[in-house]
Amino acid sequence: MADKGFNFASFLIRWVLALILVFATYNPSGYSWYHWLTGAESIVDPLLALAAITLLIGWVIYLRATARSLGIIGTVLAAALFATLVWTLIHYQLIALSNTTLLAYIVLVILSAVMGLGLSWSHIRRRMSGQLDVDDRDED
Repeated sequence: MADKGFNFASFLIRWVLALILVFATYNPSGYSWYHWLTGAESIVDPLLALAAITLLIGWVIYLRATARSLGIIGTVLAAALFATLVWTLIHYQLIALSNTTLLAYIVLVILSAVMGLGLSWSHIRRRMSGQLDVDDRDED
């Protein structure tokens, strides 16, 4: 079975890969595919296109897995949980609304956390409840 080896390190690997995907696509530092695209002299660049397709493949994998695993309600609840956490940090003045760069980083980390959770949720739910998710069935 695939989930016998699932542990916290397995979740962290999925989350780190989601972080790489999100931050490679866009981040406030100026070193991302978005900044590469907007600063390109010619949009017809094979490396830019290769990077775009690679990122798109990653996004499709993560978003599809998240949608199938968490569903719309679960995804909204996960996002709401993280948004409420940010609201709490702002309310208790641990972060300021005026620090837009920090808020952008927080949103990107939250996005990657939701996607990492979505990619891992079937394994986590199996551990918690003993229920197995089966999306595909072999017909004999």
